[in-house]
Amino acid sequence: MTTELFQVKFWGVRGSIPVSGPEFDRYGGNTSCIEIRCGKHRMIFDAGSGLREAGLSLLADGVSDVDLFFSHCHYDHIIGLPFFKAIYYPSINVNIWSGHLDGKMSTREMVEQFISPPWFPVKTDICQATMNFSDFHPGQVLTPHKGVTIKTFMLNHPGGAIGYRIEWQGRSVALIYDIEHIPGSHDPVSLEMMQGADLVVYDCTYNEDEMQRFKGFGHSTWEHGTELARMAGAKRFALFHHAPSRTDEQLAEMEAKAQAAFPESFAARDNQTVVI
Repeated sequence: MTTELFQVKFWGVRGSIPVSGPEFDRYGGNTSCIEIRCGKHRMIFDAGSGLREAGLSLLADGVSDVDLFFSHCHYDHIIGLPFFKAIYYPSINVNIWSGHLDGKMSTREMVEQFISPPWFPVKTDICQATMNFSDFHPGQVLTPHKGVTIKTFMLNHPGGAIGYRIEWQGRSVALIYDIEHIPGSHDPVSLEMMQGADLVVYDCTYNEDEMQRFKGFGHSTWEHGTELARMAGAKRFALFHHAPSRTDEQLAEMEAKAQAAFPESFAARDNQTVVI
């Protein structure tokens, strides 16, 4: 079963900042971190606060090789990296990828700047894992492992962000978050990424009635996302990057509305597993 397993696990589903409290128990409060398994291969997308728990799980499973892909380096997507225990174990290879700062800053430079004083008490030289850094151009097709194809796309977000479409054994997952849609138009990049996907994970930070107030913040809505998913013939749709102020009750209401528009929708939750 493990050799054929294509699985998505959500370790963090919030945007902007981690939250906690009884009103966030059901959907969780960690920021963006998604693990995708393609057979024996383990890949992590984004290093939000959910990465801490993801790292503990990897160590418990005896994983010795893991890929970490960044969509971009805003705080909520990198805050978990210094607390990712895998980078402190000499027996582990951590392959780190980024492309949103193509030509401006390398992946190594980004990580070394973030894990260093005064932002963090120590530098990356304390990390004992073998850390391999890979830069790519948006639009480049990556093949981190035999049979695993990852298509990359530049998304409409301040400073840029990378969307990923992971394809393996005829199945696909599209990660499209930290993207702002343009009212009245259908983003061709999103439509290409979603085309026939088994699962779409999409930025649903806002409702349409909130978008005018947050124009330029770089996020989208469940209304727009479900419309694109329907047009693209996607099979399932995950609401992701929940606003930090969105309570469980409010998210359940949003989820129900999304399901009315696209029945195979669900609001992603911390620690949720989806088999593709």
